Amino acid sequence: MWSHEALAEALQTSGRVRSISSSAVGRILADAEIKPHRVKSWCHSTDPEYQPKMRSIVDLYVSPPAGASVLSIDEKSGIQALSRSRPMVQASPGRGPRREFEYKRNGTRCLFACFNVRTGQVLGRCTLRRARDDFFSFMDLVVQRYRQGRVHVVLDNLNTHKDTSRGRFLTEWNRAHGERFVFHYTPTHGSWLNQVELWFSILTRRVLRHGDFLTPDELVGTIERFIETWNGKEAKPFRWTYQGRPLVST
Repeated sequence: MWSHEALAEALQTSGRVRSISSSAVGRILADAEIKPHRVKSWCHSTDPEYQPKMRSIVDLYVSPPAGASVLSIDEKSGIQALSRSRPMVQASPGRGPRREFEYKRNGTRCLFACFNVRTGQVLGRCTLRRARDDFFSFMDLVVQRYRQGRVHVVLDNLNTHKDTSRGRFLTEWNRAHGERFVFHYTPTHGSWLNQVELWFSILTRRVLRHGDFLTPDELVGTIERFIETWNGKEAKPFRWTYQGRPLVST
């Protein structure tokens, strides 16, 4: 990526200008209508079943089936318990808060979470790993919370979430629980359609990003308290909209 200084030097070396300062480069780029220095990225799904998979999930969000629960489930893995070498310096007039760059890694945990699309209530469990056994152990916890009726579950395509060539893991699990669960998988590269990802973003911004955790247990305790607070005071369904406009080249 070009810096203002490097770009100024390249302009002079190429003979396009006799002399130009890095600050002048910055002013020109700020005023220019085309800004090639601002690069954004996107992820395009090539899943041939993108439309039916997407429609199945969006329909669940917009018009949940009467009498059924709609759950968005995923895991947030590798959450680091980081502790800073010095406390954060709080904000003062004209100056934002500042944090010491150096930190210590004190271990990681994985959070399995279930977001109820109708109510916004969250069920969570922290584990050491995100292996298949951990996933099904969490699904057993989901069964205890949702004991009756049809349950629609939105999942991404992680291999621990589905049947594989090694076994019909999910089919057998569902049969053991009366085949009450209906699974809807997001399209490839479409895990953002899973509403629990929105809740993970809230958790990250409000708890994890600036957290200070001396041990994994402190991290887990903080996450569990946030879930309890969320369910008691803040839980509500997300206002879901999706336009589904395709990318069009011009």
